[in-house]
Amino acid sequence: MIHVKDKSSNNWLILGILLVSFNLRPSITAVGPLIPFIREDMNLSNGLAGFLTTLPLLTFATFSLFSAAIGNRLGKAKAIFVGLLVLGAGSVLRVSAGPFALYLGTALTGIGIVICNVLLIPLLKSRMPSKTGKVMGMFSTGMSLMAAIATALSVPLAENLGWRGSLLFWTVFLFLALLVWWPQLKLSPKPSGQKQESGTSVWRSILAWQVSLFMGVQSLLFFTLITWLPDMMIDRGLSAAQAGLIASMMQVVGLIGTFLSPVIAIKFSQQSGMAVAIGVIYILGFSSLFSYEIWLNVMGIGLVGLGMGASLSLAYTLIALRTRNDLYTSGLSGMAQSAGYFLAAFGPMLFGIAFDLWQDWNLLIYLMLGASFFFMFFGYFAGKNRTI
Repeated sequence: MIHVKDKSSNNWLILGILLVSFNLRPSITAVGPLIPFIREDMNLSNGLAGFLTTLPLLTFATFSLFSAAIGNRLGKAKAIFVGLLVLGAGSVLRVSAGPFALYLGTALTGIGIVICNVLLIPLLKSRMPSKTGKVMGMFSTGMSLMAAIATALSVPLAENLGWRGSLLFWTVFLFLALLVWWPQLKLSPKPSGQKQESGTSVWRSILAWQVSLFMGVQSLLFFTLITWLPDMMIDRGLSAAQAGLIASMMQVVGLIGTFLSPVIAIKFSQQSGMAVAIGVIYILGFSSLFSYEIWLNVMGIGLVGLGMGASLSLAYTLIALRTRNDLYTSGLSGMAQSAGYFLAAFGPMLFGIAFDLWQDWNLLIYLMLGASFFFMFFGYFAGKNRTI
């Protein structure tokens, strides 16, 4: 009977993790295709428009430092519930008024997202250590799936509901996640009060920095491209809806890599070869964007999507594989998402400023290619079979 209860509890936890994952990307990825609408309505420059994606990444970087401590004080499950509430508050606030509310609400969405991001990995490792690879694949796939759907539907929704209604639409899934996550507040153990020394010691580890920079580069690639790819495709003659569909296609193709990557990664003692192979896929895909043939661009973007899906899952999986227990996992998860997202935050805004100055989309391609080489470099060392 106890076995059945435990199995039922785990099933609810898996469903809860999946629904939480649905809410961790739409509030960001839906913004990229809507930038022309928001920019015109709010009279923003390209630099300030790009800051709409940069801002949640800065809040990721800042509040990742505190997320592990919040989880230790409240309990991971309760802290994740609070994170969802903060995400909901930010989602409503940013569409309620002018530019100030837009940016403040966007910052709040970032805080809510990062609390969930940081704490779901150690929660999973402590509750279901034997299913870490499989459930991490589901978690990453859920994020990528909803990111793709949000990118594809944001413009059609905006044409009927306005850009504010389009962004607010995704709170429907947030409400479902809160309902399903509610039982975890009782099922999960209370915080032990154990001092998390690992949260500070990981910052002195070379391996931790390699994992964190790997996370940062893959995040920079994703968030910069998801912000500016639609605009780039519009400049090449596509409509806003068509550009959003291409960006969505990139993420749909990525679902293959997102699901398979952690399943493959845990079968090997080292993941260095996987990181290098994904980097090669990136380079091939990004190089196709130098051509103005749309069909070649679409093929290249599909390759990039495959790489992005695989690299996201691999980054999260490495956080679990490179740590000896869930305390160190919490510490590394917070560090990787703090240092990593701080690096990623500069991508969308700096390219927006550079484009304002030089009006050259090739700068985006050069940035993506350069980041791909750093991706391979840090991934090679982060993939070595060592633990913190």
